[in-house]
Amino acid sequence: MMRLLAMVWVCLMAVLTSAHNPTAGGGGGHKGYSLGIRDSIMIAHSFEGPQFGPAQEMHGATYTVDAEFKTDALVEKSNWVVDIGAASEMLAAVLSKYNFKNLNEIFPGQNTTTEFMCKVIFDELAAKCGKDFHGTLCIKLWESHKAWGCYEGDVGEEVDEA
Repeated sequence: MMRLLAMVWVCLMAVLTSAHNPTAGGGGGHKGYSLGIRDSIMIAHSFEGPQFGPAQEMHGATYTVDAEFKTDALVEKSNWVVDIGAASEMLAAVLSKYNFKNLNEIFPGQNTTTEFMCKVIFDELAAKCGKDFHGTLCIKLWESHKAWGCYEGDVGEEVDEA
């Protein structure tokens, strides 16, 4: 029994340390800097389709929302990835449109799954970043301490105007 507990402990520690250490393999291979901010929203919605079982009925969710900004280099002079205060304000502004709202009314005909909402929040936050951030943005919505969804993409890339 003790050996089993020891093995479980070793596995758990490996998972936990790699999930928060990009160079240990849990960060998708990213080996630069990152800054994360967190907020939360409370929403209501229902899903269409028998695959959703009881979630076809109206229900609520409280999401913890993480936004992680990743880049290979710090901004000169300030030595930061992004202004944490400005990033927090931008995320709060994006989330305010959905907090205490029925997502069925905002996105009629869409199943507003966790993954769907990650992309919605990503697109809106990426647009707000404008020229202030160039790198990778990862939006993670936590449904609980056991389940989450994520969308990650590049932000602020230069566009050729040929």
